[in-house]
Amino acid sequence: MFPEFNEEHLSNKQSAILEKMESNLKEISILLQNPNITYSNFLKKYQTIQTELSDLSTEISHINSVKNSEESQSIYAAILPKLTEYYTNLGQDESIFKALLHIESNESGLNGEQKKVLQNEIRDFRLSGVGLSKEKKDSLKEIRIRQSDLSNQFSQNVLDATNAFEMILESVDVEGMPEGELISAKTENGKYKFTLHFPSYIAYMTYGPNREKREELYKASTTKSPQNGPILEEILQLRKKEAEILGFDSFAHLSLATKVADSPEQVLTFLYDLAKKAKPIAEKEFEVLKTFAAKHGCDELKPHDVIFYSEKLKKESFDYEEEKYRPYLEKESVVKGMFIFLESLLGIQFQIVKTRVWHETVLCYEIRIKGEVRARLYMDLEARKEKKGGAWMHNWKPHYIDETGAEVLPIAFVIGNFPASTKDQPSLLKPSDVVTLFHELGHALHHLLSRVNEAFVSGVNGVEWDAVEFPSQFLENFAYEPKVLALFAKHYKTGEPIPKDYIDTMVRAKNFQSALGVVRQLEFAIFDMLIHKSAPSEAEVQKILDKVRSEVGVIHPPSYNKFQNAFSHIFAGGYAAGYYSYKWAELLSANAYFKFIDEGVFSEKLAEKFRVSVLEKGGSDSAMNLFRAFYGKDPEIEALLRLNGIAA
Repeated sequence: MFPEFNEEHLSNKQSAILEKMESNLKEISILLQNPNITYSNFLKKYQTIQTELSDLSTEISHINSVKNSEESQSIYAAILPKLTEYYTNLGQDESIFKALLHIESNESGLNGEQKKVLQNEIRDFRLSGVGLSKEKKDSLKEIRIRQSDLSNQFSQNVLDATNAFEMILESVDVEGMPEGELISAKTENGKYKFTLHFPSYIAYMTYGPNREKREELYKASTTKSPQNGPILEEILQLRKKEAEILGFDSFAHLSLATKVADSPEQVLTFLYDLAKKAKPIAEKEFEVLKTFAAKHGCDELKPHDVIFYSEKLKKESFDYEEEKYRPYLEKESVVKGMFIFLESLLGIQFQIVKTRVWHETVLCYEIRIKGEVRARLYMDLEARKEKKGGAWMHNWKPHYIDETGAEVLPIAFVIGNFPASTKDQPSLLKPSDVVTLFHELGHALHHLLSRVNEAFVSGVNGVEWDAVEFPSQFLENFAYEPKVLALFAKHYKTGEPIPKDYIDTMVRAKNFQSALGVVRQLEFAIFDMLIHKSAPSEAEVQKILDKVRSEVGVIHPPSYNKFQNAFSHIFAGGYAAGYYSYKWAELLSANAYFKFIDEGVFSEKLAEKFRVSVLEKGGSDSAMNLFRAFYGKDPEIEALLRLNGIAA
């Protein structure tokens, strides 16, 4: 029913991709020879062979992310430009475009899913440069191949810089740090190692007692991969040229052509309006923090002090510190409890299965609804040196019915970088880690619960980028719900449930410094949109970032901070001129979440409506239409402000 994932023989996978590209082109050529082209005899088969190629390329990109090696880097770097050239050539193929227009003109009986596939394909062909002169098509192809290479370089530079740095400390520099963090950091010779990998970095920035060492770590993090400065400048210039060739005013306008938002101006208005409401509160939050730090001997609060003193203030204000929750949030217990919650919420069951995995800590599950196997999920949650940082969901296969009538079931990976288990203790999570896990599983369920029969709009495929975070942000909100925490928060040694006052404290502290968090995200989102409107030079990028920080930000970093050189989301991910999506989608998720809270967390009727109206529909309709089908009306900003603890 499901294929095994095989992480070996990367060179064979590379050959399989090259062969598949060649066979696809031959297959398409044969399909186009049909004198009476229809959806069923052309576009159905076209989706299948393209999806099969995507599945193959996902295997290599996935291994390069979770088991990075010189071989994976080399093969991925070699295959990327060939894939880019393949898709660019395909997107500019006049014969295919003509076939799509023929189907659009001659078939009136298509269902909603089929219409959405056709509509998206025609739009994407136009965005790929179909109808342009040969000279412009060739330019577009060169630009896209170069862009893919540069984005890969950008990402690899960040990973290499992250792996290259380590800070070895004596016992005096870690005095007072939580025991769990010390166990993770302790070396064989009795010293302590901290790196730029997130669990390690955030541990010392939060609890590290030596201010100079915190600054050393902060500086290493914010100055890493300086060689990405020229790369991001070239990426911006190439994106600008791409947009101009396609007839758009800027790359920002081009990016929004496939999103819910109508224009860069609309997005910026939304972001600045939110900033006006959040910044005054963020400034008050920061003043409170500065006063608190001064009382504790820090007269001038610097960026490398913020997390450290925020943690102390949070502890003093609410008697809350994330570290004390870790014994109650053992990774396996959290996963099991989360599955119990999802069975109650959405009527889905998770059953562990034995299959081949790429690392011993990876677990695989089948997802069932009413006894029917619907999908497969792999979870790889612990940090490793050869794994790229952060957390993400990677979809391997979508749900669809192929041209023979056979059903293909979906598969996805959820990847995290939570503290690695050791011989002395299992992987223990912080509350923020649990939120991250819920978030990524929300993405996975959006893909895995799809009942859409057309591959190109199934699961997360075809979902507008500024709405793709909706289900993930919706689910993450439940990580703080007392009824949900009670399902899995148990002491890993004694099995004792988490004390009620711990839960009450965590809920009260949830929106601690929330306005500071909001303005930070707005800073990133506005910066992203502005640089993609103007395509500035490396030096001008810094000036724009400085200006945005002065307008929106509250915490002003030192001049050496070159955060943009590691902003992989927009220079090596899918968020270019789209980082605003987090807040845009949060608007939808906040409204949906409070509907559950106000009507009852475990409302069976509401949960089924959400699953059927949103999760099972994937990209088969506009995200806003699906939201309205579930919610009954347009989203309201009051819910977003309520979620963040900001008064309207």
